[in-house]
This record gives sequence, structure tokens and C-alpha cells, in this order.
Amino acid sequence: MTAQTLATPSAATVPAGRAKTPLSSARAGWLFVAPFGVFYLLFLVWPVIYMFITSFFHTTLVKPGFGNFAGFANYREMLTKPEFWSALWHTIQFTIYTVPPLVILAFVFAVLANRVRRGQWFFRLAFFVPFILPSAAIGLIWFFIFTPSTGLWNGFQTWLGVADPAPVLGTPALAMIGIAITTIWWTIGFNFILYLAGLQDIPREIYEAAAVDGASTWRQIRSITIPLLSRTTTLVVLLQIIASLKIFDQVYLLTAGGPGISTQVLLGLVTTTAFSDYRVGAASAASVLLFIVILIVTLLRQVVERVQQRREA
Repeated sequence: MTAQTLATPSAATVPAGRAKTPLSSARAGWLFVAPFGVFYLLFLVWPVIYMFITSFFHTTLVKPGFGNFAGFANYREMLTKPEFWSALWHTIQFTIYTVPPLVILAFVFAVLANRVRRGQWFFRLAFFVPFILPSAAIGLIWFFIFTPSTGLWNGFQTWLGVADPAPVLGTPALAMIGIAITTIWWTIGFNFILYLAGLQDIPREIYEAAAVDGASTWRQIRSITIPLLSRTTTLVVLLQIIASLKIFDQVYLLTAGGPGISTQVLLGLVTTTAFSDYRVGAASAASVLLFIVILIVTLLRQVVERVQQRREA
């Protein structure tokens, strides 16, 4: 009997429990995933399927079931409804107001914080704490700031010498800007953390070599930081556009779509149609249209990413 034969255990000597380890591990893994899978199917997959189905029916909250078949009538109604296009424009307007500042400012603050040698944790905490606050708390804070005659913004304008300051949330031309400012203050911390994580993955030796070659700080940012963070920027822009298109909480808490319908966004129209007019089918059609807009944005991001990969190759 050779040494190799002695070192290799026979099948009979291997414990039965050890032979079943892969199957047992797979079963344990499925058991751990099962609770999340059940909630995922019940609260995400099924509502999406239900939304698509009810968009083709005259579904209402006052009657059980899907109701009568409507075909594309709900979509036709929404596409010919002035309130739908107004809400869509307000949603796009909010996206235009928020996406560039949330991307540019987050990048600038992350670059500045990354250059701090000591106390960097304080800047992480300061920027990220507002993001973890609930939307109700954010609404109360900024509603107090924008309150006419007694709010902090009104007091600041009075201190500057403005005789009759206009109420931000009560002026149609300023209400959406006030909501955008609230959102920027609230959510900039998330993009800040993403950029800071990307910056810390860039080796400092690259910057040191560039400094030895005489590159200025601005040249280092333009030639090193921005190109190496291109994928992070693409991800941040995509996430921010999708989040802005799904705006609802801030508008509902600060203005409830007013004054008039000057800040009525698409999800606000969906909520009003479904729970005030009890027309779930029409609201589902509007939701599907918003889903298509978000899907188009996602596909555009994929195209941009492939173009970047080809350039890098």
C-alpha cells in the first residue's frame, strides 16, 4: 500500500453528514433568503403586476375586483389630460432644479473633505445626518424656515432690508425652488458619500507623481479625479434623476401641490386620482407612463456606460 493510498480516505470512512454539506448549505441559504423573498414578492413584484393589470381596467376603490375592461382608454385619457402634462412638466422642472446641484456640489464637497487629514469623520457625519432623517422631520424643519412673517428666511430677508418679502411656498414662481432647496439640503449627503468612497479608491501616489511633475491642484482634479470618477458620476446622475422623477414627500408635506397646481407632480396626481377620485385604473396608467420615463432614463444610462467602456478599451 502506497503513501498516497494511505493519505486519501475512502468513501466509506467519510462521515455521512460531511457528504451532505453542499445540499445542506444550499437549503440553509434558501431558508435565510425566504423571508426577504416573500416580502419582495408581496410588496414589490405583485404591486407592479397589479399596476399593469389595473391600468387596462376601470378599477375603482368603491367596487371589488378589476371592474370593466377599458383597454387603452386610461392611457388615452392621461395623455390628453392637461393636468397630466402639467404634473409631468413640474416633475421634470424639479429634476432640472435638483440634479445638477446635487451632483456638482456633492463632488466639490467630497473633494474638499477628502483633502482633510484630520476630522474627516465630522464632515461625513455632518453631510450624511440630514439624509437619514425622515421626510416628515425635513418637512417640518423647512416649513418653519419658509413660514411667512415668522420664519428664518423671512427674518433673513428683513435683515437684508427687503421691505415686503414674498412667501416662498405661497408664490407659484418660488414654491418649486423652495422644494428643490429643501431636497438638496436633505439628500446631498448620499451623493457626497458615494463620491468620497470613489475618491478614497484613487491611489495617492498618482497625485504625488502629478505634483512632482508640476501639476496644480486644479490640473490634478481635471486630469485625474474627474476621469477616474466618471463611472461614479454616471451612477450618481442616474440615481439622482430617478429619485427626482419620483418626488412626492417634500411636495405633499410643504405645499400639497399648491399654490393652485403650481407644484403638482406626477406622483401627486397619481395619489389624487387613486385616493381622492377613487380611480385606481387611471392612476395606474399614469404610474405606468412614469415607469416608462424612468425606464428610458435607465436605458440611456446603459448606452452612455457602453460608450465609456468602448473609449476605455
